[in-house]
Amino acid sequence: MSQPKQRARSAQDKQLRRMALLDAARELAIEQGVREVTLAAVTARVGLHPSAVRRYFESREELLLELAEQGWADWRDRLVTGLNDAHGLSAEQIADLVSGSLEQLPLFCDLLTHVVLSLEGAVRLERARRYKIAASAAYDTMTQALVGADADLDRQGAQTLLTAAMSCAAYLFQLSRPSATLRQLYTEQPRWAHDALRFREQLTSLLTAVTLGARQHA
Repeated sequence: MSQPKQRARSAQDKQLRRMALLDAARELAIEQGVREVTLAAVTARVGLHPSAVRRYFESREELLLELAEQGWADWRDRLVTGLNDAHGLSAEQIADLVSGSLEQLPLFCDLLTHVVLSLEGAVRLERARRYKIAASAAYDTMTQALVGADADLDRQGAQTLLTAAMSCAAYLFQLSRPSATLRQLYTEQPRWAHDALRFREQLTSLLTAVTLGARQHA
């Protein structure tokens, strides 16, 4: 990652610094997990004084919420590309496409947990509104793509599937990243590890059941 100028005067310099801070936060979150990201660590990685970040993001929560907003766009693009004008897919194929699109975005899965717990409620109203608008637009695009790919899935069913996908992905992702204590426990009890570490397999199984139920309801 290139180091931004120490004094950002032009609009371009300020944008470069903002992107550098986001890149640093993304790297740290991928390496250590979202809960371990601090503003001090982010600015240290970029090579700036800790106070500098406040000119671009008011808080750690706002910085991470920006990454979550980007995550929605990434999920939308991956899922829509995966569906790619498909028709007549089975419930399991639909579920596998959705779970596969999320498996490719581990940071977004991690962020989904923290958005609800702490991020969106800790920023200014207008920033929370902007996040909701972006997330809703991505959600609506994915809903439309799912309905177009599955004649047996109506709009309500597609929305149920997406809601289940992000809820289950957030939970299963946390299970799939056990602490040192849990890794030791799983070594002693492999059955528990088998249950905890099968992110995509378990997500696909759950979403298949949701898709089948949504089809019957439709």
